[in-house]
Amino acid sequence: MDVLVIGAGLAGLGLGLRVAQAGLQVTILAKGALTEGSSLYAQGGIAAVIGEYDSFAAHIQDTLTAGAGLCHRDAVEHIVRRGPDNIQWLIGQGVEFDRLNDSKGTRNFHLTREGGHSHRRVIHARDATGRAVENTLEAKVRAHPNVTVLENHIAVDLVSSGKLGLDPPERNLGAFVFDMSCNRITPISARVTVLATGGASKSYLYTSNPDTSTGDGIAMAWRVGCRVANMEFVQFHPTCLYHPHAKSLLISEAVRGEGGRLLLPDGKQFMQQHDSRGELAPRDIVARAIDYEMKRHGYDCVYLDISQKSSSFVKGHFPNIYERCLEFGIDMTKQPIPVVPAAHYTCGGVLTDLRGRTDLLDLYTIGESGFTGLHGANRLASNSLLECLALAESASKDIVKRVTDPTAEVIALPKWDESLVTDPDERVVVSHNWEELRRSMWDYVGIVRTDKRLQRAQRRIALLQEEIRDFYSNFTINSDLIELRNLVAVSDLIVKSALSRKESRGLHYTLDYPHPEKTSYPQDTIVVPTNFVGAHLDPRWTE
Repeated sequence: MDVLVIGAGLAGLGLGLRVAQAGLQVTILAKGALTEGSSLYAQGGIAAVIGEYDSFAAHIQDTLTAGAGLCHRDAVEHIVRRGPDNIQWLIGQGVEFDRLNDSKGTRNFHLTREGGHSHRRVIHARDATGRAVENTLEAKVRAHPNVTVLENHIAVDLVSSGKLGLDPPERNLGAFVFDMSCNRITPISARVTVLATGGASKSYLYTSNPDTSTGDGIAMAWRVGCRVANMEFVQFHPTCLYHPHAKSLLISEAVRGEGGRLLLPDGKQFMQQHDSRGELAPRDIVARAIDYEMKRHGYDCVYLDISQKSSSFVKGHFPNIYERCLEFGIDMTKQPIPVVPAAHYTCGGVLTDLRGRTDLLDLYTIGESGFTGLHGANRLASNSLLECLALAESASKDIVKRVTDPTAEVIALPKWDESLVTDPDERVVVSHNWEELRRSMWDYVGIVRTDKRLQRAQRRIALLQEEIRDFYSNFTINSDLIELRNLVAVSDLIVKSALSRKESRGLHYTLDYPHPEKTSYPQDTIVVPTNFVGAHLDPRWTE
């Protein structure tokens, strides 16, 4: 097989479809149903310069401003400039974005504005853009003869040539994969492997993300010798529904973009006291303001109110959010929505170049699991799907060239050895460890941090790692253990990175160092594994 794609969000499906259309044989792994990833739940849309009065310069500057001095300008420019063409590519695949009629009778796209943006530039499909894009690409992928889809499969570990004792150069050869339908692990060989597994927000007790966000790709790349960067920057979405029965219902940034006001329980607005941009400030500022007000007053939540808009406006712009809130007895056309911040996006990840290439030859990482430098210390709203599209495009072009190289051969992998393991008699240990990890991360590595809190988290994570390592080594594994093992590894990387940054910047706010370092060139936090394979990254690249 030519390409193994691990992950089936926008990045994975987009890359898989592109390389299949170029004639390569592709296998796409999905942990659940093909579209059950974080991309499916993306509500707001995709940031791209397609408005009449917008410009690349403005989008670039908005991204740099939100990133608090840590964005890589070359990455920002490359990805922002690829936006319009990638929107056209999606339209060509059949995605239908919202349009409106102008006075001349022609039909233009309806663009919304979100926090941190200076223009309306977020193209969307009502308030369910991710669903529209995912469903369209799913149909295309399923229909393509060059694509094999393996649902309910989760990767266990990558396999490098070094692991098998083969001669240099060291390269990735594929992965061991767990089939959840039959509890069996099989090797899958490929010329090129692509990690498109998303972020690690499931590390936290409260998250807007689905259960798939367990940091699998980041952990696997780390274990095989790749560097990771800026893991301390975890974006907490300011507004997730606060309700005892709502598991992870995100209330889109666009609600604030269209006039939604954040209120204290007594009805008073508070954002202007924290930032002159009010509700349209970047997410880190809004989340920190909500966290501050909740802790200062002892509130369980704050409220997001758009009831001043007409009922038809609210239902027309946010039909899915309206219906979901109604399921919990909340009519957002008449009353404010109770909201709290929740872990939402991993700004760091596996270090890559602008082709998605990692430190290990024939291993690519794209989307939320990768680190290109686009987001810096804080992601600008709706830049995430843009990055998925742009890197899927860049990586697919590079992969098509790579598979024609005779050194990119398919090498058979050994079978998974289970001869020395037994069935566990205490699976409850895994669920207890899972809960302890997520609560520790929430309590000690959340929106506001201190060195003491981080050190407490580090000690608990070390104990959990030891228990999980013992469990993984001696017993047959299942998907829960695979994900927990990955989450613990990624949580450790988040804490290590947070302890290394002796300043507050963007999403990393610590009471011990409440101000950013006074330097014109702030540094990324790059963590190097002990088994570092040696950088295979190309110099920064643009077309």
